[in-house]
Amino acid sequence: MESKRNNQSYFVYVLLFIAIIAMVVMNVRQGTGTDDTLTINELARAIQDGDVSRIVIKEGNKVVAIYGTGEDEIERLSQKEPSISFVEQLLNLGVSTEALSSEKIKIEAEAPSAWASLISNLFIILPVIFMAGILFFIFRQAQGSNNQAMSFGKSRARMFTGENPTVTFDDVAGADEAKEELGEIVEFLKEPEKFIQLGARIPKGVLLVGAPGTGKTLMAKAVSGEAGVPFFSISGSEFVEMFVGVGASRVRDLFEQAKRHAPTIIFVDEIDAVGRQRGAGLGGSHDEREQTLNQMLVEMDGFDTDTNVIMIAATNRPDILDPALLRPGRFDRRVMMDRPDMKGREAILNVHSKGKPLDPDVDLGSLARGTPGFVGADLENLINEGALLAARRNKKSISQAELEEAIERVVMGPERKSRLISEEEKLIIAYHEAGHAVVGNALAEADPVQKVTIIGRGQAGGVTWFRPDEERMLQSRKKMKATLAYALGGRVAEEEAFDDITSGASSDLEQVTRMARTMVTRLGMSEELGLMTYGQKEELVFLGREISEQRDYSDAIAEKIDAEVRKMVDEAYKTAKSILKKYRKELNAVAEALMENENISREEFEAIFPPPFEKKSGTPQAA
Repeated sequence: MESKRNNQSYFVYVLLFIAIIAMVVMNVRQGTGTDDTLTINELARAIQDGDVSRIVIKEGNKVVAIYGTGEDEIERLSQKEPSISFVEQLLNLGVSTEALSSEKIKIEAEAPSAWASLISNLFIILPVIFMAGILFFIFRQAQGSNNQAMSFGKSRARMFTGENPTVTFDDVAGADEAKEELGEIVEFLKEPEKFIQLGARIPKGVLLVGAPGTGKTLMAKAVSGEAGVPFFSISGSEFVEMFVGVGASRVRDLFEQAKRHAPTIIFVDEIDAVGRQRGAGLGGSHDEREQTLNQMLVEMDGFDTDTNVIMIAATNRPDILDPALLRPGRFDRRVMMDRPDMKGREAILNVHSKGKPLDPDVDLGSLARGTPGFVGADLENLINEGALLAARRNKKSISQAELEEAIERVVMGPERKSRLISEEEKLIIAYHEAGHAVVGNALAEADPVQKVTIIGRGQAGGVTWFRPDEERMLQSRKKMKATLAYALGGRVAEEEAFDDITSGASSDLEQVTRMARTMVTRLGMSEELGLMTYGQKEELVFLGREISEQRDYSDAIAEKIDAEVRKMVDEAYKTAKSILKKYRKELNAVAEALMENENISREEFEAIFPPPFEKKSGTPQAA
């Protein structure tokens, strides 16, 4: 396309150059022979007076008058009228026949040469060719602009053929239930007759729902790769433009293309960009996004039973989608892409570590246990960060140490070793982090301490990392109260060690307040307020996020909520204070170790302060 544009530019430049040369030559030709030009009247008087000895009539009605003879000849240029002969024109101007006799003046006509004729004609034709070329170029440009305008409503979906699949179900790990659900779609695309004979109707649309990074897009590509059919991929935001009607036109074009290549899959990523509930837009019910959604609803419901076109969409906000999208006949199957469990995380780590040189001591199972809540994108980033750390250290393979450090970088951010702090502040941070660790280690329901550091990460001056030994979906009240206690352990340690407090506990206090209020108003964990929730969350569908909480309780209840929150926080504070008074010796020892080494691992911490009882991670026992 670029070379074609360049060729057109060269063509215009060549025409322009030829036209300039033609005009220059024509000017030169017009001025050839003499610098002194006679009018036809002056020439007639000179002939009448006998001053002119010879007349040469050239092409183009040019007349050359020659004065004198021999070496004294002087040429003067003139121009005759083209409609009559030269002699007739002179007679009309009063020249006598005697003055025009052969004895007085010799009149001759110069026969034009073939080359002169050709060049003369060429100079007439060239400007015409030049103008025609300019007009042609202008029309071509206008036609190209028109084509671009006409293609404005065309779909921008990218088509991938299913002949050489790059992604299959083998490349997707940690989502066995989703693969089983989508396996039916693959089977239908491969053998549609098997279902049609039994009168079965395959789902026309599949909605992949899950948190960001759980592999929704990857799963859609895997379905296409397994089925071996064309795959149209487009983002929901690519439908919507500022011009009304463009999005609907692109939807129509997309489905027309899909039907021509059927059986095929249409994948719309982030469909919530175009599929939000109607009537919630700033433009009322006639804005561009809603027209696009209306066209999509019509196209999805208008499928014939033999078109074999299946639409797969992905979103992490199914709650804001229009109900018409989710009804049977459109997206009538919803596949959940959950965060992977420990087994799934290990499988994902195996997939992403293929082709990377790992040390024999690398334990992917241990990494999977230490990454609860990680999704596929986080785990891929973990392996990549480990590889970058190994390369930075000039290693030939990736060890367990790099991967463990990569987890910390993904969770807490990179270390800020270059930050300069005074010894006094360093000691305060050491006691603060030691307070978190000692209180958590003394509570049976708290998670084990994985690492303690006073090297800043992100916005934090230091970090105490608690990591569970087992997967957990539910949190008990005892465990949440233990979390409140060790979150306040840093502030209490500052009070115990320095008889003063600092601003370092601001994020801890925020976390404690938020958790305590959630326990009271959302989880029914307050004996005073009972098994009720307080406050309705308000959310604008158009914004897609919570903007406020509607208070649906009285002022008396609000006072009780505040009292219960304060009561929980006070209890956690008393628990942390009693633990640190009891284990003050261990608190000092951990702080001293942090001042010396800056980092303490789980083994080093437990060597200083062994757990006073066996950790059970807060597992409740049956009554």
